[in-house]
Amino acid sequence: MQHTITTRLATTAPHDIRAVAQLFDAYRQFYEQAPNLSLAEQFIADRLQKAESVILVAEDAQRAMTGFCQLYPTFCSVDVSPIYSLYDLFVAPEHRKTGSGRLLLLAAEDQARRNGKSRMDLTTAKTNLPAQTLYASLGWKRDEVFYAYSKPVTV
Repeated sequence: MQHTITTRLATTAPHDIRAVAQLFDAYRQFYEQAPNLSLAEQFIADRLQKAESVILVAEDAQRAMTGFCQLYPTFCSVDVSPIYSLYDLFVAPEHRKTGSGRLLLLAAEDQARRNGKSRMDLTTAKTNLPAQTLYASLGWKRDEVFYAYSKPVTV
């Protein structure tokens, strides 16, 4: 079966926010968070309206969103350069194996290049072997030097 997938930047249009939020809510559930579509919609709307992230979407021939990736602009002090943190990448289960994830990663790389970013960083679950295989196939290198830590901060 032939799949025609295209990518583009998400906009602040209500239909984009709603469609991305549905994927974002499913992404959060993949990482064992409770479903909360209203929270997802508010979060995505805030990121787009405040220009705090760049969201790329993949669409099929009928313009239904098949997946998304979210890039956060930040900096690398060691390299003294701007980078993207590719924090979110998700393809709806029914659209996996269509090339959506690969196309989103390639579009993210193009976006980074156009915006003067020196690199992109991402993390993924140790158990997410399909994603790791995809990243490696596109030239991403797994960090074997540094450990990642996080600490919740009480507000």
